[in-house]
Amino acid sequence: MNRGPQQGARPQGQGGFRPQGQGMNRGPRPMGTGTGAPRIPRPVAPAPAPQAPRREFSSPKKFEKTYVEKHPVNKRALQRQQGMDVGDFDEDKSGYRKARFAKKGAKREASAVKIDHAVVTSKEIPIKTLSEKLGISAVEITKRLFREGIMKTVNESVDYDNAAYIALELGIDLEYKPPKTAEDALLEQYDSADDAERSVPRAPVVTVMGHVDHGKTSLLDAIRKTNVTEGEAGGITQSIGAYTVSFGEGKKVTFIDTPGHAAFTAMRARGASVTDIVVLVVAADDGIMPQTVEAINHAKAADVPIIVAMNKMDKPHVDPDKVKQGLMQYDLVPEEWGGEVIVVPVSAKTGQGIDDLLENIWLVAEMQELTANPDRKAKGVIIEAKLDKGKGPMASVLVQNGTLHTGDNLISGTTMGRVRAMIDDKGRTVKEAGPSTAVSVLGLEDVPNAGDTIFAVDQALMKQVQEERKNKQRESMIKETQKVTLDDVFAQVAEGKMKELKLIVKADVQGSVEAVKGALEKLENEEVRVRVIHSAAGAITESDVMLASSANAVIIGFNVRPDTKAKALAEHSKVDVRLYRIIYELLDDMEAALKGMLSPKYQEVYMGKAEVRQTFHITGVGTVAGCYVTEGKLVRGGKLRIYRDNVMIVEGNVKQLKRFKDDAKEVSGGFECGCAIDGFNDIRIGDFIECYLIEEIKPV
Repeated sequence: MNRGPQQGARPQGQGGFRPQGQGMNRGPRPMGTGTGAPRIPRPVAPAPAPQAPRREFSSPKKFEKTYVEKHPVNKRALQRQQGMDVGDFDEDKSGYRKARFAKKGAKREASAVKIDHAVVTSKEIPIKTLSEKLGISAVEITKRLFREGIMKTVNESVDYDNAAYIALELGIDLEYKPPKTAEDALLEQYDSADDAERSVPRAPVVTVMGHVDHGKTSLLDAIRKTNVTEGEAGGITQSIGAYTVSFGEGKKVTFIDTPGHAAFTAMRARGASVTDIVVLVVAADDGIMPQTVEAINHAKAADVPIIVAMNKMDKPHVDPDKVKQGLMQYDLVPEEWGGEVIVVPVSAKTGQGIDDLLENIWLVAEMQELTANPDRKAKGVIIEAKLDKGKGPMASVLVQNGTLHTGDNLISGTTMGRVRAMIDDKGRTVKEAGPSTAVSVLGLEDVPNAGDTIFAVDQALMKQVQEERKNKQRESMIKETQKVTLDDVFAQVAEGKMKELKLIVKADVQGSVEAVKGALEKLENEEVRVRVIHSAAGAITESDVMLASSANAVIIGFNVRPDTKAKALAEHSKVDVRLYRIIYELLDDMEAALKGMLSPKYQEVYMGKAEVRQTFHITGVGTVAGCYVTEGKLVRGGKLRIYRDNVMIVEGNVKQLKRFKDDAKEVSGGFECGCAIDGFNDIRIGDFIECYLIEEIKPV
């Protein structure tokens, strides 16, 4: 079907493209001819844009590509290029894996090894450390602790007892070895310095013991050929405490004198511990006394030979055989009777037997083969110590080994210092003191304790040892305080509040301090205890008063007095300061004080008995018993027991007691009265009332 030319289409053969450069005219379209359809001009292609001229270079730059030489990385190429074996390559490549798992493998091996014994150096052990010691995980340890009711994490510590229990479950012996301390280094230093080849014979150290009136001081006076017995203040027992005596051909003996009073047991015990021979002084006219027995026991405990000096042989009517028989009771058999104990008759007054006594001492010493090394640092013991106001702390030192020089650094207990001066028993200043020599040493920073060991050490070690000892002392004080404030408090509450007498003891010398403390501690009983919260040698100071005030304690001064400031402070603080010069007075006062602190004891005192014959009810009072007093009397304020059919049914107090309508203090037998019982109204006719009082028993 011929649709004819479509509208808008250009008739075939008409028109054409416009010449280049002529734009499209959008003015009035010219009317065409033919069919009358408008003429549509043919689109003309746009002229191309002019191109910029190409820049020409005189010498064009050449770009060259850089190549990086690459090495082969696969196993076979590496083998071909370097001649490397495949096995070597594998070993090199897997080396880091082996290193990474080496530690784990070692741990697995270690855990597989059976642990039988482990050592720890602390009482508080970190759980991680314990796991390494026992070869189990820290988590396993916490589980075992949890089963015992102890909650711990792996980052906490466990005490040695619980750690040892866990180790025991695993079949491991857990041993505690404390770490090496400065104290250990000090002892090792002295042990290593002992050299038998350098040792030489030394003088024996002799302790003179005996009863207070048997002539110990007089005997020492006779031995030294001096007279210091009269006015003994400044004499033998209050001076240096040890003396060296020369006799014969170069023979020397060092004597230590301990007071003979029975209360000074600690001083005699200390004397026996540093001695080689004990000379037991027994009066020929008096025999064995209590202090003599104590001296014998101390000598036996120290395992030292005993020589008996039978003194006062110049007196008439003495019986040596009686003294020897008394010695036999304590296993001291004289040589004349087949034993080993040497008995020397002496007289301190006439000098009889003194030379024989010295020769026998030397004979026994030779049998003991006593030696010491003078070419080492000194080691000794504090015999006595005191505080001199002019010279400061003074210590009587018996050198046991080595040689002590002026300028040596010393440590004794927690006290250290440097030797400024040394004075011998004759009052002479000396530069050195060898074995078995006693000297008074000046230069310590504080008063040491009698009986403590003293060492000459290097300054650095001295300070380390002092610090360790102070820390240990501080820890023990804390533990003691905790024990008193916890354990004792609970015990007191449970047992009826045990009382405590707190004391501060100050004395002229350290030996007296120890003796007074020992005597006071023997006074305590089941209900009252004596607690010495502080003790030292020297005068009573302000610090002592302040301590007594805060602790509610009593200050005991033995042969010392408070200074002016301390006295004023004590009066202001109302602190009780007791001063004594005789130990018996001190003990009597303290015993009386303890009796005053005892819990009062009570006894029941029967007063009388009454029969209930009538009962009345009074408003506001209750039931009143009309009684007839059959024996004794009823007392207002007394206590009552009600019996019914001879069975006690109640105990109570007398609430009211009346005779007719008048109040009565008491109603005697044969009279009637009205009695109201506090808190009890079920009184019946026929009941019996027993009246009694509770009275306090005064301690005897």
